[in-house]
Amino acid sequence: MTEANKIILQKANEAVSKGDYEEFLQYCTDDTKWIFVGDQMLNGKEAVRKWMFNEYIEPPQNDVENLIAENDYLTAIGKIAVMTENGDRTIFSYCDVWRFRDGKMAELKAFVIEYENLNL
Repeated sequence: MTEANKIILQKANEAVSKGDYEEFLQYCTDDTKWIFVGDQMLNGKEAVRKWMFNEYIEPPQNDVENLIAENDYLTAIGKIAVMTENGDRTIFSYCDVWRFRDGKMAELKAFVIEYENLNL
């Protein structure tokens, strides 16, 4: 199951990188729940759809550095570049913890930090 979940997330990410958010949503359960730790929570596909169309002015560039899977959980660590309303790109470092149910992404807990603000 862990390898299957990795493949599902990779296909979903490919859809996002092409700007095909509807294809991405096919990999989510209808009652998907997204928690952006310290920011907001989205409940259901429609909320995720609206968020994606508002936040992704252009398809984001996603660089997954690591995928770590166990049972129904898959953790993705990486960076994502997102176009802002003024045409600049902002880079974020993230750790996404996905919970899968019946072969679909049922829940996301996302820890996201603007990359420029990282003190490394």
